[in-house]
Amino acid sequence: MPNPLLATEGLPDYAAIGPEHAEPAIREQLALNRARLAELLALPEPDFATLVEPFEELQHRLNRVFAPIGHLNAVANSDELRAAYNLCLPLLAEYQTEVGQNAALALAYERIRERDGAKLSSAERKVLDFALREFKLAGVRLDPARQARFKALMQELARLQSKFEEQVLDATRAWSHRIEEEARLAGLPAHVLARARADAAERGQAGWYFTLDQPTYLAIVTHADSSELRQVFYEAWVTRASDKGPLAGRFDNGPVITEILKLRHEAAVLLGFENFAGLSLATKMAGSVQGVIGFLEDLARSYVPAARREFADLEAFAGRKLAAWDAAYYAEKLQQQRHSVSEEALRPYFPLPRVLEGLFEIANRLYGIRIGERTGVAVWHPDVRYYEIHSDAGARIGGFYADLYARERKRAGAWMGEVTVRKRLKGGSELPVANLVCNFTPPSPGAPALLTHADVVTLFHEFGHALHHLLTRIDYPSLAGINGVPWDAVELPSQLMEQWAWRPEVLPLVSAHVGTGAPLPKGMLARLLGTRTFHAALAAARQLEYALFDFRLHSGTSPATPEELERIITEVRAAVGAVPAPEFNRFAHSFMHVFSGAYAAGYYSYKWAEVLAADAFAAFAESGVFDASTAQRFLDEVLSQGGRCDQMEAFVAFRGHRPDVAPLLRQDGIVQ
Repeated sequence: MPNPLLATEGLPDYAAIGPEHAEPAIREQLALNRARLAELLALPEPDFATLVEPFEELQHRLNRVFAPIGHLNAVANSDELRAAYNLCLPLLAEYQTEVGQNAALALAYERIRERDGAKLSSAERKVLDFALREFKLAGVRLDPARQARFKALMQELARLQSKFEEQVLDATRAWSHRIEEEARLAGLPAHVLARARADAAERGQAGWYFTLDQPTYLAIVTHADSSELRQVFYEAWVTRASDKGPLAGRFDNGPVITEILKLRHEAAVLLGFENFAGLSLATKMAGSVQGVIGFLEDLARSYVPAARREFADLEAFAGRKLAAWDAAYYAEKLQQQRHSVSEEALRPYFPLPRVLEGLFEIANRLYGIRIGERTGVAVWHPDVRYYEIHSDAGARIGGFYADLYARERKRAGAWMGEVTVRKRLKGGSELPVANLVCNFTPPSPGAPALLTHADVVTLFHEFGHALHHLLTRIDYPSLAGINGVPWDAVELPSQLMEQWAWRPEVLPLVSAHVGTGAPLPKGMLARLLGTRTFHAALAAARQLEYALFDFRLHSGTSPATPEELERIITEVRAAVGAVPAPEFNRFAHSFMHVFSGAYAAGYYSYKWAEVLAADAFAAFAESGVFDASTAQRFLDEVLSQGGRCDQMEAFVAFRGHRPDVAPLLRQDGIVQ
């Protein structure tokens, strides 16, 4: 039977894909790529059409073969799939480094750029320039011994980063908490209790059975009246995969972090950088290590004093000193007192079908696209839906899978990932397809899932990433969608899309009471909007803490040891922290953005892009949030351009000036 992963026309057949298909498919595709690349390099006078375009096709097909494997490992993890996924990683790392260090290929690209650059399009020149930079960063100029070492480093880093994520997932799954005394559950929402009761019954147990999935954890620390219960869950959450907490040492990521930092530093030094932060910035908008530190410290000067005032105010409201596990609980109480609104009271007004309907309407008004569900598509779980996107004129643009509920064996968090990117080359065309993944509370039997407003903001954020991927007009896969976009610019479309979730003109489109269909009452709408600046400084200080920790960790002249890691955490918390962290807090051990994701020495990108997004949205606020001409300019100058153009130039072309931090400070209530 043919390997379903190698059938790359159309959508993946998720119903047919099994763990046993992963490694054979990757090996076969890599063999085909190597053979075809050898043929291409044997051409006497290769040019863009005869070398670069066919190589784009090769890389595109390899990514299309692997995308379902990586995706399933994140959303439907099993021991068999994990083992298959881990067998693929060193094969891919070896091949990508091998390609990046292919001197003949790099030289051919250089010659095409020098000889034909004047007659190539701007997109074609950018493809070449981007590839030449990637050759350099893969070690093409290193001597053979150093190239071999760099290749080994990339393979080992791929293995360790996968292990880091696995241990977070395993630690999360391994912990549970059963409660038989109903009094301990005071304050918890009914839907949380119903789910926990059902989970206990399913296991043949009495009482309530709680797991450590993200929605459950957030519900406990936000709503449980019992400080003891909040502490139990908080400690389990912040010690996942560490040497502390209820599972101390069982899935400890401490040694993994140390080794990752060591190998990243060595790789950066091999390429001529002082540290990994310098290597990271070689592909980002921010100009220098000191520039990033300065950017974060400037924001800290604005936000941290306000954050500490907010926390002092919270303690005054509580009438006592607060521990970290108390902060969310008392913040929810204080918000209810000041704004007479709570996330749980809002939940019935945000049934997921209504939110999606409104979100798709917003996309239509802004960008002239129509989104509708397509049935009969093979999916990896019954809850997954597939949506197609068409232009108003009826032309198909692409599609996306929506996997929106938390469940066992699914990675926590929310993200957008690619299934395939846009491609229009002589070898054929493909439309972009995305995965949109969240971890919302699942629906109750016979009822839709109900979102908090924070969930709505998360959905808008990930949908912004999806639009960036799907509305690209770039024909070359290496630059289409988010490909080739500096990582500190990737968050601009997603952060910008969040802005619509806070507008009085927009919220009625995405809300209607689940029982009556009644719109969100005007008073409740006004109170919700009034919460936007509530504890905005505390939220910003937390992000600054993560960003400074990440960047300082990767910007030393030697790799950070475990002792230095703890010192950096302590110093950063002293500088920008507002909520006291207990000694047992080990957040770094589950910091997947940095240790298994793409944000190493790049977590600052969230704050960087927030500045861009607040300034960009000011253009919509000035002309109307659904103004067609403003949306068209953003689509033309930024959203559709992928990695074709300089991102700062694209922003200036849209906004008319360089980014200004003032709109963000006004939005968060830091300045009037």
